[in-house]
Amino acid sequence: MTAELIDAGIASAQGKGTTDRCAPRPLSLFGQVPNESSDPIVNPNPHFVRHRLDPCCWVDRVDRLILGADALFDLVAARFVWEQGRRLMYGKWMDEPRLTTRLELDDGRVPPVVGEAIEVLEQYYQRRFSGLFCNFYRDGDDGVAWHADRIGQSKVDPLVAIISLGGPRMFVMRDRSLTGQRKTSTTWPLHTGDLLVMGGATQHHWEHSVPKHKRAPARISLTTRASSRLPVVD
Repeated sequence: MTAELIDAGIASAQGKGTTDRCAPRPLSLFGQVPNESSDPIVNPNPHFVRHRLDPCCWVDRVDRLILGADALFDLVAARFVWEQGRRLMYGKWMDEPRLTTRLELDDGRVPPVVGEAIEVLEQYYQRRFSGLFCNFYRDGDDGVAWHADRIGQSKVDPLVAIISLGGPRMFVMRDRSLTGQRKTSTTWPLHTGDLLVMGGATQHHWEHSVPKHKRAPARISLTTRASSRLPVVD
């Protein structure tokens, strides 16, 4: 993609501001608010909270898994090579309303703090995560329509973990089996540094979206997925 497109996305993010200043900030072990302007770090005491969607589907949330997440937003916005995808819709090729990129976890462009966060996930879930798929929502005109991740077509009960940078933006989920007036949705507000993990049979029975919102600030999502369990070490 062109340098102008990258610069425009970064400028839009910086112009709108990526710091979620209205959200309560966590206290450190010593009762002090972490310095958001410092280098990003993984929260030393992440608190996983599970929410049941139905008997076989669930969502885990961790508020502020990444501390100093705005610095990480700026880093990945500038370092990653973002692409403008296109899709065939209604017989016409259209630009996707977001920028995307894919990287392997051992790619040198992936900041070490991202690898450290994924190590926390692997330790907690005892699953091996692989790959990093990233979306750059430059402003409120960007979003993603209803879908379930494709890994659900080939793997049973995969985990899909999303680290959110910037924002906040709304992450919306709904049960695909419901129709008409029964088709209600569940909304999760994602603030900068938050983690959301979809597990159980969620990718088989539920779908999710990031709706457009006129005044929404820029957001980057870092998504990694897991299917296989870690080997047992005697």
